Amino acid sequence: MQQRTISTLDELDGIEWFSNIGKHDSDHPIFLISWEEAMESCESAAWESLCQEAANQYRARLIERNVERFRDWNALAREVKQVTVPLVLRKTKGVVNSNHLPKEFIDTVQWDILHLCMESEFADVFPPGFYASQGYWYAKGHFPCGWNGDFPNGRLIVF
Repeated sequence: MQQRTISTLDELDGIEWFSNIGKHDSDHPIFLISWEEAMESCESAAWESLCQEAANQYRARLIERNVERFRDWNALAREVKQVTVPLVLRKTKGVVNSNHLPKEFIDTVQWDILHLCMESEFADVFPPGFYASQGYWYAKGHFPCGWNGDFPNGRLIVF
């Protein structure tokens, strides 16, 4: 695993996730006011499609730039998951228990953190983008969970 990915994981481990849920501390995104709204947004077909498309586009750029490095994707993803799965479970446990959040919440966070790390792993081939921006909101104590408008125009939705 790249040192930059280890540093990203260390930074995420050192902060309190979801500490600013419900706080409107920026003018850029649309802020939701409840877990119910956040879950509805993150489970929407539009958001799931956007997240999948972002991952697909990133992989496509990697293939265009360096097929040999791209061949490492699956092995690196398995290695990264060995760290991200326990991290996500630990960091989400309190908020899941206190708010009775479904497994889909953990799955969403796991997807985001895994892809944040994968963008980091391949940053020397193609710069991080969509998932790095998701990571920013996790680091600020929020839950990025949707998009309003036609991407890339529009605004991120966070809780």
